[in-house]
Amino acid sequence: MLRILFYITLLFLPEILLAGESSGATATFPTPLDAYGDGDFSAQGKGIGEILSHRMSVDPFNLVGSLIFLCAILHTFVAGPLRAKAEHLHHEHESVMQQQGASYEEIERTTPMKVHLLHFLGEVEAIFGIWVIALAAAVIGFYDWGTFKHYMAHTVIYIEPMFLVVIMTLASTKPVLKLSEKILGVVAGLGGHSPAAWWLSILTIAPMLGSFITEPAAMTISALLLSHQFYDLKPTPRLAYATIGLLFVNVSVGGTVTHFAAPPVLMVAEPWGWTLGFMATHFGWKALLGIVISNVIYYLVFRKDLAALKPQEGSSDGDEEGTPVWITLVHLLFMAWTVLNAHEPPLFIGGFLMFLGFAVITQRHQGESSLKAAVLVGFFLAGLVTHGGVQAWWIAPVLGSLPDLLLMIGATILTAFNDNAAITFLSTMVPGFTITAKYAVVAGAVTGGGLTVIANAPNPAGQSILQKYFPGGVNPGKLALSALIPTIIMGLCFMGLPTVSEESDPQRHKVSVPTESSESG
Repeated sequence: MLRILFYITLLFLPEILLAGESSGATATFPTPLDAYGDGDFSAQGKGIGEILSHRMSVDPFNLVGSLIFLCAILHTFVAGPLRAKAEHLHHEHESVMQQQGASYEEIERTTPMKVHLLHFLGEVEAIFGIWVIALAAAVIGFYDWGTFKHYMAHTVIYIEPMFLVVIMTLASTKPVLKLSEKILGVVAGLGGHSPAAWWLSILTIAPMLGSFITEPAAMTISALLLSHQFYDLKPTPRLAYATIGLLFVNVSVGGTVTHFAAPPVLMVAEPWGWTLGFMATHFGWKALLGIVISNVIYYLVFRKDLAALKPQEGSSDGDEEGTPVWITLVHLLFMAWTVLNAHEPPLFIGGFLMFLGFAVITQRHQGESSLKAAVLVGFFLAGLVTHGGVQAWWIAPVLGSLPDLLLMIGATILTAFNDNAAITFLSTMVPGFTITAKYAVVAGAVTGGGLTVIANAPNPAGQSILQKYFPGGVNPGKLALSALIPTIIMGLCFMGLPTVSEESDPQRHKVSVPTESSESG
């Protein structure tokens, strides 16, 4: 992967240097979908292959940008081996230096650069950011520096990564976690607070919180509670993977009760007029049903493994230090402020800076900060949306060419290789979408949100918290297999149960009011 990155950069190096000296006008990038001139290709009987071929001929960068994105995806599959190699080399270096009587400081100071490089290349959170370097080289080579700068500064929207950093940090604070633990502990108490009872409680209730406190917050709380109540008990590898796969799928669909908390739903709610009532009646109850069915099936399959887990001695569900109620309330107010202003970075970032000051004052009640993990996850998502912004040229026509059932399956598969919010956003650009097609693409996008770490924005947060329990990191292939059964169950719930009709389309009942310009035209 490193060689590919080097060669791509070297290929466009002359153009990069020359582009730095040019001051021409910034090109329109990425090429707008309506600028390809292929709007009537479908009417002419031309297939998706001819449309994509035409778009590559109009803008050859399309192929290069997608190949870079593919390389980044493939890089995620070798992240674990790269980290393992780095740890092996570091262990060898440490053994040699210890035989020579070196101190710990000397060992760390003399660690070969190759070890640090392999460890960096093996960090999943850094991968898409690393490949942005190759993307930058390609954009500058095909266009110029001004085009790339405009794309990064004005075209790509980084609100979601910034929001994720803030909400993940707030949700991982000790007062919020203790409160969440007490609430879920009430349900777990029905099963005697056994590991299995905690497992069912967390995987059923916490994901549904994503419809109200946002999916990133729900993922953070779920993963941290599972870490304490389940993964610390050292479950078998099969159960460990089954649980993280189930968690990712449940959180992906758990945000569909409302129209304001899940990123893939947010992208379509306003353009398509989907309201709280529409989401709850057409998606929410089916998501809850699918979560319950999936959890029960996994519980029955792994009931012996769950029964074998023994709670840690001395563990307690309470707050030993007695966090004052008013501090917990202040944390909840900061979370509410962040959620209510999720689309206004000056407001939620300003509130976050005030929270950091409050956290310093009340440090004894805060516990360990997870700001570093949150920043890394934000960096991961920022890199993902940067690459995803140049994939519309092929995703939009693929979505627009499929019948409803295949559209849902296609959206599910595409989601595994791109953020599901990007899939739903691009679907709003497809002309002539019926209400059944709209339903199918959103259902597919949220259904496939647990198959990979890049399929849903909160997944990197969950992986960052839980990866220490998986030797060598979370294996992408095992994650996909673990999430496959609940993904199928969710798909059946969304498409097998009564769906939507043209009469239920919110836009069907909108009255178009002519404007002066339209009347004069």
